[in-house]
Amino acid sequence: MTDALKRLSDEGVAIWLDDLSRKRITSGNLAELIDQQHVVGVTTNPSIFQKAISQGDGYDQQLSDLAAREVTVEEAIRMITTADVRDAADVLRPVFDATGGQDGRVSIEVDPRLAHHTKATVAEAKQLAWLVDRPNTFIKIPATEAGLPAITEVIGLGISVNVTLIFSLERYRKVMDAYLAGLEKAKERGLDLSLIRSVASFFVSRVDTEIDKRLDALGTDEAKAARGKAAVANARLAYEAYEEVFSGERWAALEKAGAHPQRPLWASTGVKDPQYKDTLYVDDLVAPGTVNTMPEATLEAVGDHGEITGDTVAGTYEQARADIAAVEKLGISIAEVVQLLEDEGVEKFESSWNDLLKSTEAELKRLGGESSPEA
Repeated sequence: MTDALKRLSDEGVAIWLDDLSRKRITSGNLAELIDQQHVVGVTTNPSIFQKAISQGDGYDQQLSDLAAREVTVEEAIRMITTADVRDAADVLRPVFDATGGQDGRVSIEVDPRLAHHTKATVAEAKQLAWLVDRPNTFIKIPATEAGLPAITEVIGLGISVNVTLIFSLERYRKVMDAYLAGLEKAKERGLDLSLIRSVASFFVSRVDTEIDKRLDALGTDEAKAARGKAAVANARLAYEAYEEVFSGERWAALEKAGAHPQRPLWASTGVKDPQYKDTLYVDDLVAPGTVNTMPEATLEAVGDHGEITGDTVAGTYEQARADIAAVEKLGISIAEVVQLLEDEGVEKFESSWNDLLKSTEAELKRLGGESSPEA
């Protein structure tokens, strides 16, 4: 079952789970995935927490206590989500120690409503790092224009960051620049650069979903031939950019001071189109020094029938450029698509956050009503 996952790990790809819930922690499932499925990290987002809290009764005791204290719904969510991340970080701590801090990480996202507010994002990141209080945490900051200076400032404070919602190569280069600028700030402040880590979450499947929709609308033979290629091509070109930046002179000076490269992380790797193999965005993006964060269904699919045949990124850059050019030639603007996906990504996380606020508020009222006035 896990041979393909072991091969993937042996190729230098860190396998992370794109999911978290209290039940997954308390049942021992997370520990089992670490022990048996080569999972070495966890990512979360507002959608994941909304789903976790709205299902089952695993949060009832904490919600009841929070209701008794009459906390705000925002504070309740922060207490609940940071508790899960803290506990998951403790489960993953042996991995963190064994890998010298590279893996064994759990990510928690800043309030998505702050995506276009730099100062508030920085303040939120500091608060989350303080609340979780574990060295193996990543604070997720979206790669919006307002997020870029926030990334620099937070890294400069010595807080490890998972940069999320990256779709375009242009924005990815700005993300890497923001990381390097943050390391330079941290160095100026006399911080230990070896303790700072970062990943850059480059989203994959959503690119194919949007571009394929436009190709299908064209309906030509050329359009059909271009389906299902843009997302992998885009990600492979991101890896080329990563290789370029982290072999340059600016990086060399930071590396000499103890810094670690910001690893590319392939996100949104669950396949949406049933016409494609369900392990597409894992099999075709195998490269050393990367992370692939997978929903559990994808993790199981890779373990069962993933085709891990070695590095599938090296030597592909010219073909990747040709695949992108073929889409552009058909009148589909990649720049327009990736901007749309970023905007939609922020909106979706905001929507999930609002759903989380509503469902948590309802639970606080329900459980608060069950408490006696003297409680």
